[in-house]
Amino acid sequence: MRYGSVPGIDKPVSRLAQGTVMISSRELARSYELLDGVFAQGCNTFDTAHQYGAGDCERVLGRWIEERGIRDQVVIVTKGAHHNQDRRRVTPWDITADLYDSLARLRTDSIDLYLLHRDDPTLPVGPIVEVLNAHHSAGRIRAFGGSNWSIERLIEANKYAKANNLTPFAASSPNLSLAEMVEEPWPGCVSIGGERGRKARAWYQATQTPIFAWSSLAGGFFSGRFTRDNLDTMTHPLDKVCVHAYCYEDNFKRLDRAQEIAHQRGLTAAQVALAYVFNQPLNVFALVGCNTVAEFTENLAASEIKLTPEELAQLEVLP
Repeated sequence: MRYGSVPGIDKPVSRLAQGTVMISSRELARSYELLDGVFAQGCNTFDTAHQYGAGDCERVLGRWIEERGIRDQVVIVTKGAHHNQDRRRVTPWDITADLYDSLARLRTDSIDLYLLHRDDPTLPVGPIVEVLNAHHSAGRIRAFGGSNWSIERLIEANKYAKANNLTPFAASSPNLSLAEMVEEPWPGCVSIGGERGRKARAWYQATQTPIFAWSSLAGGFFSGRFTRDNLDTMTHPLDKVCVHAYCYEDNFKRLDRAQEIAHQRGLTAAQVALAYVFNQPLNVFALVGCNTVAEFTENLAASEIKLTPEELAQLEVLP
């Protein structure tokens, strides 16, 4: 396992961070087995959110950490202030309410990295930066950032912080994948992949802002289950999300090329796709949603793969 660092967090942060949408109190033994197996392979960073499983994912993660006695070894990344059906919720009140819920569920007095799950560009950044700083000063969060925030809003927030002698955003969590996000999988998503993300990637490269990239494997697109001819047979809700967001001809061409490289190197297409993300000149941490320890082992191997400039060009350039 390779590790990086995030300003404000006094522990190494594993470059692969395991997600938690698949853990559940209804399947506690299976959930613990997964978390134990991932942790044993050097993953000390776990990604969750206030809304995952209506709070159940945070509760299971917090219970596992407490029962194993490993809070000082684990980096907790959680997210709050997601919009709901009634309104946008990126307000100081909502941020605070969600944070206190998460602290209770996770059985801890401090979150290592707290991310705002969405943004509301109609609101000024000042009150958002100020409330995050208040919780940071109180020790409830060690570092904070934005998930699905545009670089323009990140720049605006950090300019405000600098002008007012406040702590800036320490990290960002956009989508980044070899497969370009053609349609939003969910409202309010921000991707820095593909041609449309070129400007954003240049900013991340220049600043080396830590990126916690979600859906680096494009929701299972590179698993081999999705083909040009079977998309109308996909019935699982998450499979439908993948079809809607990623299953387009340009991405199938990228998949074809990933499969060619995988065949040449004795890898899987998913490993090549994840290696593509880690071979970018960016400060990347990949959020992965492995359902089994074996899947995590495969992803861990992919994080160590070095792609040649020729292979990267082969993956990127469309005819």
